[in-house]
Amino acid sequence: MKKSILLLSLSLVTATSFAQRISPDLVMNHISYLSADALGGRGTSTKDELKAAAYIVDQFKGIQLKPKGTEGFYFDFMYKYNPNIHDTTTTEIAAKKGRNVVGFLDNGAAQTIVIGAHYDHLGYGYDHNSLDPNPEGKIHNGADDNASGVAGVIELARYFSLNGITEKYNFLFMTFSGEELGLIGSKKWCENPTIPLNSINCMINLDMVGRLNDSTKKLLIYGVGTSPVWLPAIEKTNTYFSVKTDSAGVGPSDQTSFYLKDIPVVHFFTGQHSDYHKPTDDAYKINANGEAKVLELIIDLVYYLDSRPKLAFLKTKNNESGKMSFKVTMGIMPDYVFDGEGLRIDGVSENKPAAKAGLQQGDVILQMGEKGIRNIQDYMKELNSLNLGEEVNVIILRKNERITKKVKF
Repeated sequence: MKKSILLLSLSLVTATSFAQRISPDLVMNHISYLSADALGGRGTSTKDELKAAAYIVDQFKGIQLKPKGTEGFYFDFMYKYNPNIHDTTTTEIAAKKGRNVVGFLDNGAAQTIVIGAHYDHLGYGYDHNSLDPNPEGKIHNGADDNASGVAGVIELARYFSLNGITEKYNFLFMTFSGEELGLIGSKKWCENPTIPLNSINCMINLDMVGRLNDSTKKLLIYGVGTSPVWLPAIEKTNTYFSVKTDSAGVGPSDQTSFYLKDIPVVHFFTGQHSDYHKPTDDAYKINANGEAKVLELIIDLVYYLDSRPKLAFLKTKNNESGKMSFKVTMGIMPDYVFDGEGLRIDGVSENKPAAKAGLQQGDVILQMGEKGIRNIQDYMKELNSLNLGEEVNVIILRKNERITKKVKF
């Protein structure tokens, strides 16, 4: 608990927002450490990722956060992963352990704001996620993706913990493992949270926030349709960026796991670049001053929320998330960590074939046409065989009842 209490009006926050509250040098220090060759690209479940987790814990301890994992600051989880997830001919499955890092700032409030980022990356390029033509054996340092987001979480935690102000919300700062393998760490925490999900006001996700273009000042903010407050809040607090927004709650980062639990989310992103998922995503290419400005905007956004009641949640039209290209789309978000037989649906996009056929979140796809679906690889292989205009019977399991739905692509 912080020692002094200072009530700030939004006008005071706006007036003081020009004073720098985030140090670009500290941001850069974190990114340089996490994306150094010595950490081997922070591959999920590797000793290098554990080194990164230990560094984050040291930072959380130094800024007086309380542990909020299952074992101190650590939230460990088991998962099954196919190391050749994009190879539909293999069925090799490995049981592994991942580790999130969770720190809590207790302001004695009823509601909590979650600020998170994934800290894993692609390691030495063996997980088939690299876009390098010959990736294996090359260190993928992931400076922007996502050492930049982790640095942002640490420095926002430093600001809110040591600023001498007691905000009207608690804060849960989390760094997730396994995002690159399918949002595994954030999903596992949401399945077994260490604070009640209904106490979470919103989730703010930072993924690739280190490459702001100083000329265009373009900042992308996803998830603004998940609460009616987001757009007016951004309009009120942003005085620097050229903001592009997207309403969808489902996207290719960890905010999706929280959105699927009916929690308002936003995801900050400074844009795609040619080093994405390549060994060339290195620290010297980071714009630390630009990232500091992104974090300053998040601080002002939090203070905007501080004077308002708990955010209302809205469902959005979602973009189907996936890394493979198909001739058709079904319009679902797969549950990448489902351990049972079949493919469990984590989300359904409106006005897509699955929604029109009556498929729902929680349904488990067991068969498509004549093909049995044992896992996500079977699903992707069958989807890749379909053409626009085709219609197939899809057998699902819904609350222990087998149901057949006719899906037209």
